[in-house]
Amino acid sequence: MTASTIAELEARAKAVIPGGMYGHQSVKMVAPGTPQFFTRADGAYLWDAEGRQYLDLMCGYGPQLFGYRNREIDAAYCEQLSKIDTATGPAPVMVELAEALTAQISHGDWAMFCKNGTDATTMALMVARAHRGAKKLLVATGAYHGSAPWCTPMPAGTLAEDRAHMIQYTYNDIASLEAAAEAAGEDLAGIFASPFKHDVLVDQELPDPAYARRARELCDAAGALLIVDDIRAGFRLARDCSWTGLGIAPDLSCWGKALANGHPISALVGSEIARNAATQIYATGSFWFSAAPMAASLATLKLIRETNYLEHTERLGEILRTGLAEISTEAGLNISQTGPVQMPLIMFNDETGARDMGIGMQISAGMVSRGIYFHPWHNMFLSAAMTEEDIADVLDAARGVIKAL
Repeated sequence: MTASTIAELEARAKAVIPGGMYGHQSVKMVAPGTPQFFTRADGAYLWDAEGRQYLDLMCGYGPQLFGYRNREIDAAYCEQLSKIDTATGPAPVMVELAEALTAQISHGDWAMFCKNGTDATTMALMVARAHRGAKKLLVATGAYHGSAPWCTPMPAGTLAEDRAHMIQYTYNDIASLEAAAEAAGEDLAGIFASPFKHDVLVDQELPDPAYARRARELCDAAGALLIVDDIRAGFRLARDCSWTGLGIAPDLSCWGKALANGHPISALVGSEIARNAATQIYATGSFWFSAAPMAASLATLKLIRETNYLEHTERLGEILRTGLAEISTEAGLNISQTGPVQMPLIMFNDETGARDMGIGMQISAGMVSRGIYFHPWHNMFLSAAMTEEDIADVLDAARGVIKAL
């Protein structure tokens, strides 16, 4: 393939891909100068199609937990690939991974594998309905659970009927949750909950333990299933389900992104109470049983168990948050930093405290120009491949950008 500039690639893409790009990989809503195409990745870094290097604070929108091209994980993938991958039937590694995953996740008694987060959340919805013989699911307003018609944030091409049985509630608001459950009545199949409020364009919120407990109680009272969608945050907040620290065990949890450090696999993990319903649904895909990503996931779980990756990313996140706060205070800039430190959402406000996307776009553009892939409105991610020197580079870039403003 001949070398092309990013502008040339974008022009070619527009001719053969609707809109030139789609979904979360489109850069039309991020800062000017953000590259669209990349040709190489290693550790914490990306290189765009014109050879520029970036410290990647998006980690592929979350999958990179141990960094790009992690040698141990990729070796497991390649070894399995050399034997068997997508075939007429699964390899034994599927059983090994289900055993390892249910051993890792305290509420888990069984696991089913798929490819994308949407696959897992849609299976969770189906299992909940099969379990209860009911239709209604409660979902928090603004929460993202995938791109299927029942949950996509962009309604083009969908029907009102696609989400006719979805009832919204306000995250962390017990009264709102109770009202939604009352509206569902005897037809309540389940409650979806994000591990924390990580909606885009708004400040993040950690879960109120009282809200989490009430969600569990409402499900227990109705015989419905509690579903924690851990696709985005899974293994970034804990080595178990993200709500385990709250003392709450869901009936179903959804996993993806970091599950195999970027190799394509996701999973639905369930407790014994939902096992029979899981046997009743029909959900499958030609590539859902591929063995190589399962081997990569086994290697990822080994690193999750045996390394200090979690403590390392938390420490880096604290350094980043403290440093950005100091730089912003010195400059008189109103910064908003919310969410877990290892999954930071960094946004900016004007002198009245109102969100100012213009400032955010300028700062993001400046960071990109200095080799830091920075997102102006989506939470970012830290990986175990990053170092304190990398975070120092982020802070140096931020200091320069803010000074230039």
